[in-house]
Amino acid sequence: MITAGIDMGSKFVKVVILKDGVVQGKSNDATGFEPTAAAARCLEAVANASGIEASAIDHITATGAGRKAAPGAHSDITDVGAAAKAVVSMYPGARTVIDIGAEEGRGIKVSADGKVVDFAVNEKCAAGAGAFAEAMSRALEVSLEEFGQLALKSDASIPMNAQCAVFAESEVVSLVHAKTPKQDISRAVHDAIASRIVSMVRRVGIEQEIVLVGGLSHNPGFVDALNRGLEATVSIPVDPEYIGALGAALVAGERNQ
Repeated sequence: MITAGIDMGSKFVKVVILKDGVVQGKSNDATGFEPTAAAARCLEAVANASGIEASAIDHITATGAGRKAAPGAHSDITDVGAAAKAVVSMYPGARTVIDIGAEEGRGIKVSADGKVVDFAVNEKCAAGAGAFAEAMSRALEVSLEEFGQLALKSDASIPMNAQCAVFAESEVVSLVHAKTPKQDISRAVHDAIASRIVSMVRRVGIEQEIVLVGGLSHNPGFVDALNRGLEATVSIPVDPEYIGALGAALVAGERNQ
């Protein structure tokens, strides 16, 4: 049985194809102004690279903010449902999932069979998501990769009070004018993001094992801040940004049967 999962994210579209539950290939593309076309390109690219005819795919399940626009989808599932399914398939002992995308963060309590027990979503602008980190890195005039590494070079504790990305950027500019070292500002930003995420996750209850997924999982400054805030060490899967697409592809397998 061949299935596919399409994650129609706000910044990137991701596609995963499975054959009998085993990953055959994955691909991503910028969502842009034509997300349906971007998803179609991804699906074709993965199918071609895997030696699979698109017509041979038995079931396609879509997830993500734009899931209703996914091309050729037979069904869809929410972001939290897809993340829960994929994480538990990789980490059977996982009970808490933290999913940080470009525009929002989610804390999810999951059951042993990969079902969503409860969840909470960060709704304070983009202050608890990847877009916030990107905006702050631009304010410091460093790349996003360097921004994450800078935080690890600091042991300062500088509070950031702004709850909105726009006001937080002004706060960062003020710190720059005050000659605050960039690494200290970077740590302050990552601590602020992590603090909001930890507060959100505590609303659903934190149970071990904790798994972090989504694009911000690649940011070492955020991971460090999150671990300190949780007083625990999160697990991070390989290619954490593909978790939604993987979960959708697994769900496609169940629905096809």
